[in-house]
Amino acid sequence: MTDRIIFVGILVLAGIYFWATSQIPTLEIGDPLGPKAFPRLLGVGLLIAAAMLLAEMIKESKAPKEQPGEETAATEPQDTSSYKIVAGAVVVTGTYFALFEPLGYAVSTSLFLLVMTSYFHKGKTWTNVLTSLLYGFLSYYAFTKLLGVNLPSGILPF
Repeated sequence: MTDRIIFVGILVLAGIYFWATSQIPTLEIGDPLGPKAFPRLLGVGLLIAAAMLLAEMIKESKAPKEQPGEETAATEPQDTSSYKIVAGAVVVTGTYFALFEPLGYAVSTSLFLLVMTSYFHKGKTWTNVLTSLLYGFLSYYAFTKLLGVNLPSGILPF
């Protein structure tokens, strides 16, 4: 049931995202692809993720069912730890959005990745720290210097 809810949620999000993308003004001068190309590509990525989830749901529905003598998941107590993980990820992501402008892209992205990798990749402190810092600062450099994208610098002087 959870997969179906997520599937519908992805489709709704993709629909809203495509609608919002269509509201981006298009200029007749400049880049022939225009400012809508990358957001539309992300929307297509959402639809691909929804299609992959649908394929997984169909595959699971065709899987052999449990025998009548075996214990079913319905008789086991409901595990709520996955709900806590999702709620925690939502809180961390919301905090990332709130700190994005004041701290800047590089710092807020590095902190966000550090928190997430520290939870999902426990015990690998140096790997988590290096990955988070390198990704945050190298992607900031790539976007601002190489691609000319304006990102907030925040508390850092560059």
